[in-house]
Amino acid sequence: MKKPLEHWKKIFILIYTGQVFSLVGSSAVQFSIIWWLTVNTGSAMTLTTAAVVGYLPNILVGPFAGVWIDRYNRKLIMMLADGFVALSSAALALTFLFGTPSVEFIYVVLFMRGLGGTFHSPAMQAAIPMLVPEGQLVKANGWGQFINSGCNMAGPVLGAAMMGIFSLAGIMLVDIFGAAMAITTLLFVKIPDVPNRTEKLHMLGDIKQGLRAIAGNKPLIMVSIPVLISCVMYMPLNALFPLLVSSHFGGTEWHTSLAELLFALGLLTASVVLGVFGKNRRQFLLISLSLVGLGATVLLGGLLPPGWFFVFAGLAFIMGCMGTSFSTPYMAFIQRTVDPAVLGKVISLGVSLMGLAMPIGLLAAGPGSELIGVDGWFVLSGALLVLVGSVSLVLTRRFDRQPLPEPPAQTE
Repeated sequence: MKKPLEHWKKIFILIYTGQVFSLVGSSAVQFSIIWWLTVNTGSAMTLTTAAVVGYLPNILVGPFAGVWIDRYNRKLIMMLADGFVALSSAALALTFLFGTPSVEFIYVVLFMRGLGGTFHSPAMQAAIPMLVPEGQLVKANGWGQFINSGCNMAGPVLGAAMMGIFSLAGIMLVDIFGAAMAITTLLFVKIPDVPNRTEKLHMLGDIKQGLRAIAGNKPLIMVSIPVLISCVMYMPLNALFPLLVSSHFGGTEWHTSLAELLFALGLLTASVVLGVFGKNRRQFLLISLSLVGLGATVLLGGLLPPGWFFVFAGLAFIMGCMGTSFSTPYMAFIQRTVDPAVLGKVISLGVSLMGLAMPIGLLAAGPGSELIGVDGWFVLSGALLVLVGSVSLVLTRRFDRQPLPEPPAQTE
């Protein structure tokens, strides 16, 4: 399959120009919905349920979404996903215009939004290697991560500002406008079709093809195991930031906001560095060392005395840097070494597993923090991350010196 390598930067910028509007709008609306639930229910159980409902599509539908992504035009799937999320916002806006929706209806809306993201994100990631030269994938993913992180930072700020001016029904229009912009820019982009290998869609058979693609890629298996284990320990830590800041460092909401802001700035900074200087060389070394560095900063954060909050805030910045530094080359490796015809399935399976990492990690972190303290949990998590990163370095370092694996032939 010939890639449209010429002018790829213009195409990449055009796609992400529309995505900026969509991502900021979605982030603002998501923040507004959660804040509305917070103010109107004051229930931790309601917020927890809302978070779980948002994750469910990734876990339940993710493996099957990849089949559709690989069977049909990825641009069309992205456009339909954006439109589906906008439709959910329109439904919620209409409900607010005629009264106050039930919490259960808002759960349905959150599930719909999560379902749209379950199709959109893997389709976007699967489309990138069809548009970007192989040697530029790390840079492209770095800039993509920069845009995603920036939008996730700007969205809540916009949502908070708009809640002081507009009703929640009015805020929903931001999401609809953002989706319209994303769809419009995609109309001017050509993303090549992936040739279908059969006339009929066989869901389980297609999923097996994705699993075979993973099984035939030994370096991917060897690096995915430590990455997934690390995500179980890493992903819940951000949720524990407020508790660590308040209970261990004696901080306030302002201190928590500062730590989370610096963490997000770390994500952005590493994304810019990878976007400018990112190379495909020594990617396994970068992934492993980033896991070790992440574990070291988490470990130090848990060991700090109570009065050393600002040192912890600095460590939060490094945590963000390390998080991007292992996830971006990991995704670039998948894009480079997996057959484009099954790439959507592989990415969707990975997203589903990542989606499981958060609830599994939270189930362990909750009682663990109660037992040994949140600072003790940071120490334990950091030590385990250092161990996992070190094992990854031993197991995967040799792959940096070997040729890239050829995508295995897909058979029926």
